Amino acid sequence: MQRRARALLAALSVGVIAGCARSDAPPPYVPGLGEIMSAQQMRHAKLWLAGAAGNWELVRYEIDELEEGFDDAVTFHPTHRNTDLPLAELIPQMTHAPIAALRRADEARDPAAFEQAFDALTGACNGCHRATSFGFNVVTRPHGNPFVNQDFAPPPAEG
Repeated sequence: MQRRARALLAALSVGVIAGCARSDAPPPYVPGLGEIMSAQQMRHAKLWLAGAAGNWELVRYEIDELEEGFDDAVTFHPTHRNTDLPLAELIPQMTHAPIAALRRADEARDPAAFEQAFDALTGACNGCHRATSFGFNVVTRPHGNPFVNQDFAPPPAEG
């Protein structure tokens, strides 16, 4: 609910700013779909690394970030060439169930359920790519850690 309120506030803010802007002013910046999806790829990899390390707090954070990124894709790019179904329908249709499964795995702190849900999300990403004529862009589980400046292990308990 809070994420939807933030998205609505952001959309209203952009509308107000655009309405007040001079006609010769450049339009507000809108990230391209490729930029949003590149950030999603990073979040997807970090989600895997956090889950593999058992860092459930980071898993939860990355799930939230992925949902926010999918919301951004739908908000800024509700339709897309090369597809009959608008992204505003396709993305939620493909990602809702895997995201819900990831949340359940996180709540249970269940590594096996996490792996299964992660693979389902990966399959959903690839299905969406195929549905939009981007099937050449195949997402997989990460192999190795490209984020050498981040420790994915849970932090030591304070106390």
